[in-house]
This record gives sequence, structure tokens and C-alpha cells, in this order.
Amino acid sequence: MTLMVALIPIVAFGVLLAVVTVPFVSLGPGPTFDTLGEVDGKQVVEIEGTQTHPTTGHLDMTTVSERDDLTLGEALALWVSGREQLMPRDLVYPPGKSREEIDKANNAEFQRSEHDAEYAALGYLKYPKAVTVAAVNEPGPSAGALRTGDAVDAVNGTPVANVDQFTSVLKHTKPGQQVVIDYRRKNSPPGIARITLGHNPDRDYGFLGIAVLDAPWAPFTIEFNLANVGGPSAGLMFSLAVVDKLTTGNLVGSTFVAGTGTISADGKVGPIGGVVHKMVAARAAGATVFLVPSKNCYEASSDNKLGLQLIKVDSLSQAVDALHTMTAGGHPPSC
Repeated sequence: MTLMVALIPIVAFGVLLAVVTVPFVSLGPGPTFDTLGEVDGKQVVEIEGTQTHPTTGHLDMTTVSERDDLTLGEALALWVSGREQLMPRDLVYPPGKSREEIDKANNAEFQRSEHDAEYAALGYLKYPKAVTVAAVNEPGPSAGALRTGDAVDAVNGTPVANVDQFTSVLKHTKPGQQVVIDYRRKNSPPGIARITLGHNPDRDYGFLGIAVLDAPWAPFTIEFNLANVGGPSAGLMFSLAVVDKLTTGNLVGSTFVAGTGTISADGKVGPIGGVVHKMVAARAAGATVFLVPSKNCYEASSDNKLGLQLIKVDSLSQAVDALHTMTAGGHPPSC
């Protein structure tokens, strides 16, 4: 009887460990992907319609793994081991938003980072800007006539070199009016689209149903073939891979380089979260050099127990210059 009574709290605690979940999320090193290589038989960065050049070495993008719905036992084991970081769930999944909403937002950020990575790389390579279609409303007046990535050259015969000129021409139209759009399409000859303008309650002029921006434009396509990766922190490594494939020589030689960082359309590199976890993942994959956004340098250098060479970057052009310096045996900016 005494033994049975003594076992009751032990059994109860064991059940608690195995069943009760805690309001924490664990963050740790995630998988890495070589942006110069392939995933599932496809090039991670695929360029079609122009000449590309052979590449060597690695330019790995890094990720952070995330585990939710931890039991009390799992959380205690992770805390004791020190392998992963435990964070209050509300910091990762703000109250009032579902897991699906947050995942959708992360995926949208990743898609925007792909576009920004393309624009940053093309801008670095000095491709001229054009009025570029960033999105087409579905349904909408332009659906089936224009596509994302098209460059608009003229409206009703009036050339438009930037978004201001494009908007100025549209302001002289009316809903129901047909307009003629001269456009360029990637990997295709130039075309003409005749579109009947729709109505938008926010304006009194014709509604074309597209979002446009001034962005560097090239006549070939760039595709990023990575699924199930969220957030914007792959931007820098995507841009570097595009630059490496479109230029002669090799950015990294035979060096295994990994890194992280957001990138804006004009090539500015921004800070990210989980830099130490990403460094661990990079080292485990075989990297010896790690590209770090300058605003993450303090965190990265204060916890660099892995012996990685940390290169500090603020922009795409600085990152390219730093890699050229490294392969030439020089000393690039470091954290």
C-alpha cells in the first residue's frame, strides 16, 4: 500500500510530462540549401533565356527550425540539453492570429524576398529599369492579357519610362474605355494588349487591375525553386547566386560559403533572427565562411564558437566585393 501511494505522484508527473503542452516554441538549426546547386532535381536558382556561366563552391542559404506544441517533458529535455532555444509562444505566434495566418504571411514574405533578390541582382548588373508588372488582379481587366514580370512600354502610344508617367497617362482615361498597352514579356517577343478598363471606387479614372513598380528588367526569367521555406532571410544568398551565374569567373572559388540576410530591391542587406542557429547549421553542412548582416555582427561574433570566418555585409555590392577579396587572398570586412 505504501509503495502504491508513493507511485501515484510519480505516475501523475509522468503523465503530465507526456501529455501537457507548454506555451513555448523551440528554435534551432534548420536545413541549408546551396543556391548554386539543386533540390529535388531542379536548380535552386534557375535562369532561362540567356547565357549562364559555370559556378563552383557553395553559396548556402540557412534556416531556423521551429517546433511547436511541445509537451512539458520535451520542453524540459530541450532546456536541460541546451541544444535549442525556448521562446514564449506569443513572441512567435502573436495572440489573435492563427498558425495558418502566420504561415501564410511568412510564405508571402518569402515570395517578396524572391522578387527583391531578382531586382537587386539585376540592378547590380546594370539592367535598365522599366515599368514592371508586380501583380495582376484575378479577376480583373488585365487578367489573361498581362502577366507578372511584363514591362509596360507605352499606353495608347504614349511611352512610359516610369510609374509616374504610367499613372499620369491612366489619369486621362475613363472606366469602360479600351486602351492599348505595348509590353515586353520575358523569353517572348514584344506584344500589344487591348484592355477594356474597369471601375475602381477609389479613383475616377480607368482601372487596369495591375500593380506596377519601377524595377530593373531583363528579357530572361529567373526562378527560385524552394518550397516550404518562409520568411525573407534568403534574399542575399539568392541575389549572390544570380550574380554568380550571370557573370564570368566564380564568386567563391572552391570555398564553402553560407550566409543569411534580407535584401531590398535596391540591394540593401538587412538583419535577421536566429543568426547563431544559422551559423550552427552552416558549420554542420561544411561551411567555413559565413556572411552576416552588419546589424547581426555583435550577436554572431560574441557566440562564434565554431571558428567560422564572419564577413560583414551591408549591401549586395559589398558582399560581391568581399567575396572577390576573399578568393584573392585578401581580408574582407569582418565582424
